[in-house]
Amino acid sequence: MQDIKKGGMPILSQLFSYIPLHLIDKAVALHKSDKSYKKLKTKAHLSFMLYGVVGKLESLNGLIRSLPFLGKALVHFGIQDLPARSTLADANRNRKSDVFGTLYGYLVDYYKENLSGTYLNGKIDKKVPIKNIRIFDSTTFTLFVDVFTGAGRNKIEGKKKGGIKAHVILSLHSLIPDIVWMSAASKNDKDFLGQLKPLKGEIYIFDKGYVNYNYYETWTDDGVFFVTRLNDNGSYEIISDKVILERNAEIDGVLKDQIISLKPAKGQLKARLITFKSLTTKKTYTFLSNMFDVEATTIAKLYKNRWEIEPFFKQLKQNFELKAFYSDSKEGIKTQIWVAMIANLIFTVIHRKILQAEAFSSIVQMARTNLGSYIRFTDAIIIKSWRGLEKDIGKIQLNLFEKVEGLLLQT
Repeated sequence: MQDIKKGGMPILSQLFSYIPLHLIDKAVALHKSDKSYKKLKTKAHLSFMLYGVVGKLESLNGLIRSLPFLGKALVHFGIQDLPARSTLADANRNRKSDVFGTLYGYLVDYYKENLSGTYLNGKIDKKVPIKNIRIFDSTTFTLFVDVFTGAGRNKIEGKKKGGIKAHVILSLHSLIPDIVWMSAASKNDKDFLGQLKPLKGEIYIFDKGYVNYNYYETWTDDGVFFVTRLNDNGSYEIISDKVILERNAEIDGVLKDQIISLKPAKGQLKARLITFKSLTTKKTYTFLSNMFDVEATTIAKLYKNRWEIEPFFKQLKQNFELKAFYSDSKEGIKTQIWVAMIANLIFTVIHRKILQAEAFSSIVQMARTNLGSYIRFTDAIIIKSWRGLEKDIGKIQLNLFEKVEGLLLQT
């Protein structure tokens, strides 16, 4: 994929240009998301929501009231008129969020070469292909509205917090989610397993909250591997018990390596049970897997990589507006989450592209405070020193006074 050239655009527009228009058109055509919307098309809807989540604006009213300050920057989106608050509220409520979810999937595929790499924590058996390792977990977004089934503690008046849960799958080859499924926070994690369509040879790493022996059996029959933890009350029968020398246990932490029999609804499932003591925390863990041809330490190391999903959740929630939602409808809430995912993807592409030690959050913060600036964002980031900025400013400062036809703001 060719590098994207930026020029003559404010930073907000530069960020938006990482979303190819043909992919927006493709998603719109698939979902017919512009069919009943004359005032606010999908592209404009996306641009306003992107501005909100990147700018961390805490309300729909605040978003609408701040738009005039972008001035002619909106012209780059093809926007001639500012939307009324009710127009954006209606779009959030009525436009299906699936169009933004589909667009996110298109973007993940579009940027896959830019995102590929090796993000494995520690060395593992060479028999295990890193590109096949996939982690999944969920995170909950708290809502003080009764849109989704209540979750969490009660408020003073006795009502429960609403909540939406995002189940996410990411690959250790990119550390970017390529599958996201949203549900009410009260919905059991096990229900997510029914949404999966795992491929032969893939390795799934997940917490014991997703335990379901029936799916484990199906996956095993289909050549899909898993690494998880055994439930505290999990019942099984021991088929064989490998002898572990005490001296070796002190070196690699493996206390037990057993072949066990689990009992799904139908049939019988043979699995491997590894009891492992961390040499650093001194805590003992019990891992469950259907991988019989790798070392016990490899299974322990694979599960350790499950924690690589936590920094993604933290990054998403800290850098983009997902504490205050602009809508009290299911579609509006999911739309905001999808747009935040798109924003995270854009900044991840930029972050990895510049190959600098600059923190991800610092890059987002620089963009957030300068969304209306006409400085070339990626060039500005990589200036190593702001001394002698006068020499560099000509390279990165765009023409602020070029003639732009378009938006006329009423005062």
